[in-house]
Amino acid sequence: MKRLFALVVMLPGLLFIVLGLRWLVDPAGVAPSLGLTLETGYGLSSQVADLSAFFLVTGLSILIAVVTRIRSWFYPPVMLLLIAASGRLIAWLAHGAAFAPQAIALEVVVAALLLVASRYLPERE
Repeated sequence: MKRLFALVVMLPGLLFIVLGLRWLVDPAGVAPSLGLTLETGYGLSSQVADLSAFFLVTGLSILIAVVTRIRSWFYPPVMLLLIAASGRLIAWLAHGAAFAPQAIALEVVVAALLLVASRYLPERE
């Protein structure tokens, strides 16, 4: 049962890694899937650097957590996802951004899954 749960936890990690790699090799193809238009100049540099870093760190941390079974590796992606969800709420409430309930729900659900995994899967602190 632990192996099946570990595989379920790895799925979002793999998805995040694919998104991060796509930002590095095909930003024009991945930007619309996140509701973004691709910038130019420094804006493009920021999009590629920041979004590839976000997705790669999140995905790699999840995979490292599952493979090593070390609890502390679960917490960085949880923090990134919950801060992203909070940022979406702040953008909507304070800055007039579109409300993005599906994205918020996905971030919160994956963070919750990782918190459960941090209690159930680790064999080491």
